[in-house]
Amino acid sequence: MAWILLVIAISVEVGATFSLRASDGFSRLPYTITTLVGYAIAISLMAIIVKSLPVGLVYAIWASSGIALVAIGSYIIFGDALPPMAILGIALIITGVVVLRLSLSSV
Repeated sequence: MAWILLVIAISVEVGATFSLRASDGFSRLPYTITTLVGYAIAISLMAIIVKSLPVGLVYAIWASSGIALVAIGSYIIFGDALPPMAILGIALIITGVVVLRLSLSSV
């Protein structure tokens, strides 16, 4: 169940980050509200998740997934640049999380 909640928390956090961009510096109220509520939900879910999974692993997956999804989503939605070095960086982040996950499962 915690893994499902983690996927939901990451999805909500990424959505809130896109709303943050759309809020134009908190000047557009609907996007501002969506951003604040989204982050509150994501953090609340994180508090539940770390009760049953290692916080280091959860945070690594959360942060790396957020970085990768926001970078790719920003490229698709907003036309932001995603040069080859950024793609390599995303791949290295994901690789690091996989290695971390594998190392913790053997403990």
